[in-house]
Amino acid sequence: MRTSPQSDEDPSGTVQRCHQRKSLFLYVLLFSAVIGLVLVIVFSIITCDQESCNTASCLVLLARLQEAQNGTIDPCEDFFSYTCGNWEANNAWNMDMPSVNVFDVLLEENHLIMKKLLEEPQLGTNGSAKEKAVQFYTSCMNTDQIEAQGAEPLKKLINEIGGWNITGSWKETDFNQTLQILMEKYNTFPFFKAYVGPSSSDPSTNIIQIDHPEFELPLEYQFERNVNYPQVLRSYYLYLKKLEELMGGHTDSTSNYISLAFSFISNLQKIVTPLKKRQEKRMLFYYTTIKKLQEKAPAIDWLSCLQAAFHPVQLNMSQPIAVHDMDYLKGMSQLIGQWQKQRDVLQTYMILCLIGNLSPALDSQFQKARQELANILDSRARNTNMIRTERWRKCLSDTSTFFGPVVGKMVVQEIFPQKAKDLAEEIFSEIQDAIDSHLDQVNWMDSQSRQEAKEKIYRLQVEIGYPKTMLQAHKIDNEYQELKIDENNFFHNVVACLNSLKKRFLLRLVSPNLNDSWEVPPWSVHSYYSLRRHAVVFPAGMFRNPFFHTEFPSAVNFGVMGFFMAHELLHSLFDYVLPENCSTCGMSIPAEDKDCLVKQYGNYSLKGHRISGSFTLLENLADTGGLAIAYQAYENWFAKHRRVTNLPKLGLSHHQLFFVSFAHAMCGRQSLESLQAFLHRDPHSPSPLRVLGSLSNSQDFSRHFQCPSESPMNPALKCHICCQRERSFHAFIKMEKKGTSCTVELLYYF
Repeated sequence: MRTSPQSDEDPSGTVQRCHQRKSLFLYVLLFSAVIGLVLVIVFSIITCDQESCNTASCLVLLARLQEAQNGTIDPCEDFFSYTCGNWEANNAWNMDMPSVNVFDVLLEENHLIMKKLLEEPQLGTNGSAKEKAVQFYTSCMNTDQIEAQGAEPLKKLINEIGGWNITGSWKETDFNQTLQILMEKYNTFPFFKAYVGPSSSDPSTNIIQIDHPEFELPLEYQFERNVNYPQVLRSYYLYLKKLEELMGGHTDSTSNYISLAFSFISNLQKIVTPLKKRQEKRMLFYYTTIKKLQEKAPAIDWLSCLQAAFHPVQLNMSQPIAVHDMDYLKGMSQLIGQWQKQRDVLQTYMILCLIGNLSPALDSQFQKARQELANILDSRARNTNMIRTERWRKCLSDTSTFFGPVVGKMVVQEIFPQKAKDLAEEIFSEIQDAIDSHLDQVNWMDSQSRQEAKEKIYRLQVEIGYPKTMLQAHKIDNEYQELKIDENNFFHNVVACLNSLKKRFLLRLVSPNLNDSWEVPPWSVHSYYSLRRHAVVFPAGMFRNPFFHTEFPSAVNFGVMGFFMAHELLHSLFDYVLPENCSTCGMSIPAEDKDCLVKQYGNYSLKGHRISGSFTLLENLADTGGLAIAYQAYENWFAKHRRVTNLPKLGLSHHQLFFVSFAHAMCGRQSLESLQAFLHRDPHSPSPLRVLGSLSNSQDFSRHFQCPSESPMNPALKCHICCQRERSFHAFIKMEKKGTSCTVELLYYF
């Protein structure tokens, strides 16, 4: 009985043949590798004579990169200083700003283009929205006319709504009636802000929302901790006194009104619930109806006031609304009740709000008063919204506010041709495909969640350059059809535009599926991911030198815009790439992998201040992963096109140019005070650390710059949660062209 397989063959012969087969396989594998290596070398020699980009746009980019670079710094020691070490010395155009970076310079260039477009002669635009935008800008720049009118237009308007004790007699009017007029005709909301926005329960629908008003004086919690707030209050009080003087009030009785109104403002601000406290108590949205709100805050005639604010939309007592701070509305109602016996004080407060809203349309004395207050607030508050010094900047800002779609279309047609849009969309497609392949490497995702994540990538709404409807001239003209602009009456134009702006916002309420509006204008230089719309937005203002150009080497376009695209795409996948947010993931990522990034950035310090690795984790993940994805997308692009374009005289390979372009986009300077505020409120790491952190986690960077092991930019420990490139054998060709000869050096990396 046979209990085991037997063979008639000699065992030693079997072993010998096995060794022969293994040897043959190794010879074939080695031969294939040699052939492949020869092909790589041949291709490298062929492409050694790579094309240099000598167009005007490339030469401008070359100059910018060279001016910013500090060649005395070892790139493997500090790549940010190597790339950006001389940037500050060559960009001293706005030294009074606490921080300036490449984004600010690009935005300034965009603003200058907008200025040129609004100031150049317009042909064949009679009656169009474009003509009205230009006329509005012209009326704003007509300072002679504005100075001649002084405060008279505003005084006349105040008399039309019942008067004011400071400018003359006050015909005692109904409190709610005056409030309705201010909200309906002048877009002024003294006691609360009412607007239309997406519902938190269903982001695809819009709902009326009510919050505390936008006070001209920032709330106390919005100031830095070390600010002397009583001194700020005194400055604001003196500002109100100055407004009283400019409006013609000089007597003791009028001064008393200002003092009482100031007291009312202080009390009103004290009842606002700070945002952080509302977040902690999960009180950001309180859904109710107008009827129930009337019961909780009876001092306001809510139906009449909201009907006035949203005219001609018809509302009723059962109208659903979302309240952001119900405690404030209750306290506001009680405060108004306490002051009802001094109705003239309530009237004074409402008129002061109207003046604050319309004083930007008045003469230089009002602008000077606002500027003096702005100088105080800007140095103390985290966020203020006062005025700019140069007249054209103010006029550009006002025109952009009221004619956003019009100015946006003008800018897009000037700076973002269809050719650029096509290339940008092509690059984005490469980024999507690269992320798709990277997801296969996320070993803690099961097949179902991995497939869902991939589907989410391609289901994403991608908006590059401008909203889809922006170039539809007839649509924009229809929006501004009823608006009348007088080139010689800036005050009238501002009042008319406030009304027009309100009506356009109302479209969101009557058109609940109107979801094509952007959070930034097309000339912006910042991209974003919208969770509500599951959309990524890349404004046309970004696709300019030094970030992007159709003539640029592909390494530049992928190194900058490819990185930003990958960064935003990763934001859309945080539910999947962070296991605690992914209920369907088959495995959980080891805690040490996530902690690696937290500790890495937590060990960085800048100007004596440590970075919070936990607070900045998601943005650091998007930076590190985004860079790896953008590089892989560039490699894929390079493999498809086999075409290398580089910048002349820079002495960099196209792979090195990829990383230099990425780092250059982060160049800038930041004062200590600005950095301290930044670290408390911004989830991004400071720019130098975005560069150092991302690149020190990149094996590709270390390889192309030949950074020694354990050098600062090539640490042994490299942190990733997702999206790292697999380690593999590389034959790296270093090419150097001198005269007519081409030197090829073969370097091995594992």
